[in-house]
Amino acid sequence: MKQELRVAAYAVIVRDRRILLARWVARDGVKRWTLPGGGMEHGEEPVETVVREVEEETGYAVEPTALLGIDSIMRGWIARIGAPGSFQGLGIVYEARVTGGALRHETGGSTDLAAWHPLDSVPGLTRVELVDVGLDLWRRRPPVGRSPRTDPANG
Repeated sequence: MKQELRVAAYAVIVRDRRILLARWVARDGVKRWTLPGGGMEHGEEPVETVVREVEEETGYAVEPTALLGIDSIMRGWIARIGAPGSFQGLGIVYEARVTGGALRHETGGSTDLAAWHPLDSVPGLTRVELVDVGLDLWRRRPPVGRSPRTDPANG
């Protein structure tokens, strides 16, 4: 059975009771809001990944200010090859603050929009579960950084 591990870094950026999100476009064209961030390149440090990815997807320069936690998901399907297998996604979630740049949308990437959303409007957004995971980590700040998806106390 084919196995695949993807490591990525994401940012929770909250300012004035609003969160910065990027709209991810799936291969099938479905669009969902997600945390800005993405896949780590070989040899890249996770902090470098989140800074690079946030700039690519939103136009903002950011500074990570805290490591919030790690999110781990398992899937029985590998999208890249379109076949059954064992896929593990490991997401490193940081809190970050904007230090420069200007809001803009990514072109030619996996997202098509970037926008600030009031925190209280998030439940009404079409979003990936990572948004909820990131906000939960941001609010709870668990001592060992375990996401609600991987915490046995939640299952």
